[in-house]
Amino acid sequence: MNLKETWDLSTLFGGDLDSPELKSALKKTDELIELVKSTLENAHPGDFPSIATKIQNAEAELGEISSFIGMWQAVHYSDQRVSVYYGKIQNLVLKITQVEQSWGRKLAELSETEFDELLSKPEMAPIAFTLKEQRDKSVRLLDPSTEYLLQKLQQDALDAWSSHYETIASGLSTEYADENGIKYQVSAGQALNLLDSIANPVARKNLMQSYEKMWGSAENLSGDTLNHLAGARLTDYEAHHYDNFLEYPLELNRMSRQTLDTMWSVVAKNKKMLVEFLNCKAKLLKLPTEHISWQDQSAPLNLKGYESHEMSFDEAAELIIKNFTKFSPKMGKVAQFAFEHQWIEAENRADKSPGGFETSLPISKEARIFLTFTGSVNDAATIGHELGHAFHTMQLYDLPYWRQNYAMNIAETASTFAETIINNANVEAATSKAEKLTLLDAKMVNAVAMFMNIHARYIFETNFYTKRQKQIITPRELNEMMIGAQKVAFNGAMEEYHPHFWTSKLHFYIDEVPFYNFPYTFGYLFSLGIYAFAQRSGADFEDQYIALLRDSANMPVEELAKKHLNVYLTKEDFWQSGADLVKKDIDEYLELAKDFI
Repeated sequence: MNLKETWDLSTLFGGDLDSPELKSALKKTDELIELVKSTLENAHPGDFPSIATKIQNAEAELGEISSFIGMWQAVHYSDQRVSVYYGKIQNLVLKITQVEQSWGRKLAELSETEFDELLSKPEMAPIAFTLKEQRDKSVRLLDPSTEYLLQKLQQDALDAWSSHYETIASGLSTEYADENGIKYQVSAGQALNLLDSIANPVARKNLMQSYEKMWGSAENLSGDTLNHLAGARLTDYEAHHYDNFLEYPLELNRMSRQTLDTMWSVVAKNKKMLVEFLNCKAKLLKLPTEHISWQDQSAPLNLKGYESHEMSFDEAAELIIKNFTKFSPKMGKVAQFAFEHQWIEAENRADKSPGGFETSLPISKEARIFLTFTGSVNDAATIGHELGHAFHTMQLYDLPYWRQNYAMNIAETASTFAETIINNANVEAATSKAEKLTLLDAKMVNAVAMFMNIHARYIFETNFYTKRQKQIITPRELNEMMIGAQKVAFNGAMEEYHPHFWTSKLHFYIDEVPFYNFPYTFGYLFSLGIYAFAQRSGADFEDQYIALLRDSANMPVEELAKKHLNVYLTKEDFWQSGADLVKKDIDEYLELAKDFI
């Protein structure tokens, strides 16, 4: 196909940060917000349908601009102009938040009869669930002037500390030596990608030591950042009468504490199989100890009789399109369109942000995907993961904007389902035991992440926020807290841990979504249930899957699961069914490994 590995932003605001198109869009959005604000002041229930439409239009315009600026920063990591534009976005967010709060108060002023009458209107019925959420949330609001002050202060508190992490990360780089003593200088983002792909254990350990040292050099700045970010968040929770720091994250994800606790209970009960896998992997990697270390989790195997093939970007595209199409022709078409129209930024180069993401463009009704492609099968699965997000997004663009605002846990369901398709396709296409074992190992990277790595993040954040309610926590204490969480989550399976993981991981510093961890494990296990459902459903799956996605912002996850899969998320059997699929893969892995140990 001869695909390009860089995305095309030329169709968005002229493709430039200082373009007239972007300046015009900022002005237009500001004017739209001001118009809605003035209309709301003396609005009557008869005006509410048109006002709801205007608010959604303003939010969509702001979402489009925010996505563009985020994309620009991802590929121009050291561009200092970005902070100026984020400042403009923050001012618009402040204004739209005021509008949203005024709207919620207007809904709360209605009697139950008046509210029911409003919901019965044809133009309001499709967004009835969101309207109920908005009305309920307005009960927590303080008076308008106090809310404005709190939101204004958060720009230089929660939002500012989150942005400060990007400033820290963008200035970091490190040097490491490979197994031959050849030295390389890499950015923080490049180092993270290399840790997942370096096969030689000496080079991998050297890089890990350099990576840990690099982030350790930033621990004081990062410690201040994390402490004050959490402090700003906890103050906001207290002001809005949240009794527990998990209450708001659960509300955002539209899930109950019972569902969360049930999921983690099943995860904890299934750690033994992952420990057996990791111990086996340590032998296959021929490590000097019986246990893996942090940098070995995603390390590729180097088995006799199989030479790993570096996949080209075109080959990854063909693999994804072909196997998406098997499950859903519409998924295949979205993937093909994304590759052919340069929706994907994958080039391996410096000055790029670490990690990967998908971002929605609700006005253009498009999406863009960001990652760094190094040619590994894991990278192909990552592209599949992000395309799963894009497919989800594309199924909702004909719905009202508020029906497009699905929560992170469901977002990670669609993406992980897509990733599972690619991982399974790789395994099934294996032509030898060595190749199959290698590809199963790559697939198990996800299982280890969801059962162990993500669990460590959840344990760390739970302990951190519990203690942060009382005091500032020093970098030394944060390191100890991180190691303690990793030891519990990995069930003692590691030789060496990553104490500065709290410093390096972007997810701890995201301001918009607190506890950016448990939704991943939810999405992983929920997606396994959907995968099993797909195998049972046959030709009917595509329509059923799209129906689930289209409801993803229209009800709590417990209702979504019952309506579309007929399962109960508060019962362990559903979550255990996902864990059983993981065990099936691990059992096959352990059996195949006997020939190579």
